[in-house]
Amino acid sequence: MGTITVDDGTEIFYKDWGSGQPIVFSHGWPLSADDWDAQMMFFVQQGYRVVAHDRRGHGRSSQTDDGHDMDHYADDLAALTAHLDLRDAVHIGHSTGGGEVVRYLARHGEARVAKAALISAVPPLMVQTDANPGGLPKKVFDDLQAQLAANRSVFYREVAAGPFYGFNRDGVEPSEAMIQNWWRQGMMGGAKAHFDGIVAFSQTDFTEDLKKITVPVLVMHGDDDQVVPYADSAPLSAELLPNATLKTYEGFPHGMPTTEAETINTDLLAFIRS
Repeated sequence: MGTITVDDGTEIFYKDWGSGQPIVFSHGWPLSADDWDAQMMFFVQQGYRVVAHDRRGHGRSSQTDDGHDMDHYADDLAALTAHLDLRDAVHIGHSTGGGEVVRYLARHGEARVAKAALISAVPPLMVQTDANPGGLPKKVFDDLQAQLAANRSVFYREVAAGPFYGFNRDGVEPSEAMIQNWWRQGMMGGAKAHFDGIVAFSQTDFTEDLKKITVPVLVMHGDDDQVVPYADSAPLSAELLPNATLKTYEGFPHGMPTTEAETINTDLLAFIRS
């Protein structure tokens, strides 16, 4: 574990375990590298080097008041990969982290990258526009910001106990440990970063970025995702990517890397080894 200081003085916390081909994980909003525990433990035991960082303003990284946009997220990731001199890497992004991976590949190139995987990811574009009629109305994201500003602790508890893991679905038994761990990670970060991050993950258009990516990309998404709706995300990203494989999971929620870790890890391993 360590930190790097990027050009604007922001400190980025990261974990770096094991040896072998590197797998780099980019987490979702408003979490931290800890959200990848199930994946990092699995892959380090499979003989891979696993790296995960806390996005700026999240987890143990600096709670800076600016730079909470996809360009900065991508630049921070590029600084980390250069600092660690990672090559032939597999980049895996969940939710907002999927957007981070896409922007990193499009903005910084693929020289260090072998493959990528997007899990429950926000691209191509979440918000509804004339060009994206299937997106969610901007009011949805404005309401998220209002709830965060009013009482972040209550808001994060409701997200984790409800739509994120699908615990609000009939017949699904909530895991109190998962809910508390999600809340813990969220509250470690900065409210300003998370507030601004809602705009970053919802209003960034990744259409042109996706078209530039030539490495193999596995697009993984549950069809019961209540946070990033399936129809306006994964299938559209797969169409835009020149070298994509779409894998759809019936009934899986947004937080499927945690709730369905065994399935997700097995499929990621098969993709990386293929």
